[in-house]
Amino acid sequence: MTAEHLRNSILQMAMTGKLVPQNQNDEPASVLLERIRDKKEQLFRDGKIKKEKNLSFIFRSSDNVIYEKVDNNKPVCIEDELPFEIPETWEWARVKSCCIDVFSGKSPKYSKKETEYKVIGQAANQQNGLDLSQVKYTTKDFWESMEDRYFLKENDVLLNTLGNGTLGRSGIVERIPCPLLTDGHLFVFRTEELISSSFFYYYLQYMRSEIERNANGSTNQTFLSLNKTNNWLVPIPPLSEQLRIVEKIKVLEATLNIYGSVYERVEQLNREFPICLEKSILQWAVQGKLVPQVPSEGTGEELVMQVKAEKDKLIKEGVIKRAKPLPAITDDEILFDIPESWVWVRLSDVIDVRDGTHDTPDYLPSGYPLITGKDFYTGEFDFSKTKYISKKDYEEIRQRSNVQVGDILYSMIGGNIGSMIRITEDNYFEMAIKNVALFKQYTYNNTLTDYLYFFLKSQVNNIQAIAKGGAQSFVPLKTLRSYVFPLPPLAEQKRIVNRLEELFPLIERLES
Repeated sequence: MTAEHLRNSILQMAMTGKLVPQNQNDEPASVLLERIRDKKEQLFRDGKIKKEKNLSFIFRSSDNVIYEKVDNNKPVCIEDELPFEIPETWEWARVKSCCIDVFSGKSPKYSKKETEYKVIGQAANQQNGLDLSQVKYTTKDFWESMEDRYFLKENDVLLNTLGNGTLGRSGIVERIPCPLLTDGHLFVFRTEELISSSFFYYYLQYMRSEIERNANGSTNQTFLSLNKTNNWLVPIPPLSEQLRIVEKIKVLEATLNIYGSVYERVEQLNREFPICLEKSILQWAVQGKLVPQVPSEGTGEELVMQVKAEKDKLIKEGVIKRAKPLPAITDDEILFDIPESWVWVRLSDVIDVRDGTHDTPDYLPSGYPLITGKDFYTGEFDFSKTKYISKKDYEEIRQRSNVQVGDILYSMIGGNIGSMIRITEDNYFEMAIKNVALFKQYTYNNTLTDYLYFFLKSQVNNIQAIAKGGAQSFVPLKTLRSYVFPLPPLAEQKRIVNRLEELFPLIERLES
């Protein structure tokens, strides 16, 4: 359970009278609501608030049924409206009946320059208090035209009334550093001392999901109606119990904050663990620590000699060209320690490393696909932006690359550097390549590319780090050909690959 879910459960308990025990010595909520009505009547006589229209009075009948009387109309049973049961010492009230004043700010005439007349909007209303860095400015004329009731007071409760994500966010005005007005996108609930502003704030927090579900307007611009908001039903505990509820929630919130931090850290670890585990297993595999060495399987040095003999035969037959010899591997290039039966080589010592066309052929509506380094991700092709070329251009490129089953395609460009795909019978099709490295076996009497695939997977970050260029980085073919490669005996490679193919599905289950 997330901290947010837990907090919602606490608010649910608070609003249903289950968070703290009731005290029969508390002044009943019915008396509290009567005092609120008396205070509002006095404020109206003093000209400080407007006369309340559709005055609501909710009460229990002698048989414990909830009725509402509006003005001088006949009482109506509202049992079907009540969202849940509340303790006997509590009462239901409409928002407009339990607050001394409720209003929406006015749309101000804004000043282009900074003035002493400050207005706040939704951005300034945050759950941890007012953010006065978001203040805006109005004109002297607008400021002086506003009635006193529209100027914020300490302990006013604010509610954002517009827009997805922002709608329903509430806050309390804990202090007034300077006179402030609100714009038309904030509702102000003034409870004074008769209803705890913190309790009302938590009520609005409890209502947030309901607010978001029932707001008016379109998907992109939802808003609240003040008339509808004034008619929300509020469960009212005795004032003493309100204060106990607020104190209890504040104590629990401190614990919730700790719980939330721990929960997020655990969730982060859960997300990162499969990735870290995969990287660790790959590292063990290419360091010779995943499976044991078997002396009878020979050595990596012997395998190099076998590949060299195969290469010499292909060169003699004119299938491949003899490449320029690469420099010997230095100690500084060694990535890590490997078993004695393994050997460090450069990739082109044992693998035919090619690329595709360097030119940009003419594109056609259909034909042979020209696969670039952006057309595939590790494991699958993405044909959404694939371009097509003629058979003539395909045949010319094919002379250089000639993609076959058993090969590895490796993206050499941009943010996709290191993405790979193994060509199998299931995903093979005739293609040309551009900005793609092609790793081919010199002959298909061994399975070097199966092991190579996992080695390259373990080196993605290292190869990305040595890419050249700025925004459009690129790994030169020369860099890949000369990259150092820890070579085990062929039989051990097969055992490593088999073990990895057993383990990786298990890791994928951790990610799901």
